[in-house]
Amino acid sequence: MKSYFIRHAQVLFYVLGQLARTPVASAMTILVIGITLALPGGLYLVIDNIQRVATGWDGGARVSLFLKHETSPDQSKRLLNKLQRLPEIKAVQLITPAEALAEFKTRSGFGDALDALDRNPLPPVLILTPAPDASDAVSLETLMNHLKAYSEIDLAQLDLEWVKRLNQILLLAQRGVILLAVILSLAVLLTVGNTVRLAILNRRDEIEITKLIGGTDAFIRRPFLYNGMLQGLFGALTAWLLIHGSLLVLQTPVSRLAHLYSSQFGVSGLGLQNSLILLLAGASLGWAGSRLAVGRHLREIEPR
Repeated sequence: MKSYFIRHAQVLFYVLGQLARTPVASAMTILVIGITLALPGGLYLVIDNIQRVATGWDGGARVSLFLKHETSPDQSKRLLNKLQRLPEIKAVQLITPAEALAEFKTRSGFGDALDALDRNPLPPVLILTPAPDASDAVSLETLMNHLKAYSEIDLAQLDLEWVKRLNQILLLAQRGVILLAVILSLAVLLTVGNTVRLAILNRRDEIEITKLIGGTDAFIRRPFLYNGMLQGLFGALTAWLLIHGSLLVLQTPVSRLAHLYSSQFGVSGLGLQNSLILLLAGASLGWAGSRLAVGRHLREIEPR
């Protein structure tokens, strides 16, 4: 067992030396793989961040209940307690007329004009956040019909069409990213396979001699498999650097834009789990592309 790992370690360092001896060719192949993997990875991050933004929007999957003007504070609190016990509702927030007026003054810029009013024209408002398993359009519509039965509620507002459109757009984008990832994965396979094919042709004489002296196909195949795997791994690492480099460039403008909307939103990166998936996918695609190329061309090379 120890000699097995030693042989693999020797091959690994041998392949690393080969890549270092051809820095320009190796760097170009790795960069092509990196850009190819960065495209679906970057689009995945865009969709993930859009979903995070949509979750934080006031109109996104939330219900605004405008109570009748004559509803007293005690009645508002009793209704809040009733709604909190419903399994379809995750959280309920009460906005009193005074709080609503103060926020409207701050956001509208008409503070002086509003001070001239004889009374507060704004009603109490309850903001409902549906539970995660009740956030689809059908469940929200059922919840809206149930809320209409409460006598304290004057108006229940929810843009169901907006929710449906958002869900469909995100679903379409997710499937598009998956399709793009599959197509670009094939491109990585072809890139690695072509690189390994050229390496096999350049070492044709060496392979024939190795076979003459009894070298097995597994022995001959091993350095090429490591070559493809390392190129895929370094390509995935390059993709990770490209993605997070782009995030660093966009972080400041996005933060400034979010600040204008009184939001603390910040662009999120891949995270540890998705980063490991990206690196594993790159190494696996490199290994698979190399395996396909080696399996095909080794059969065609026989000692004369």
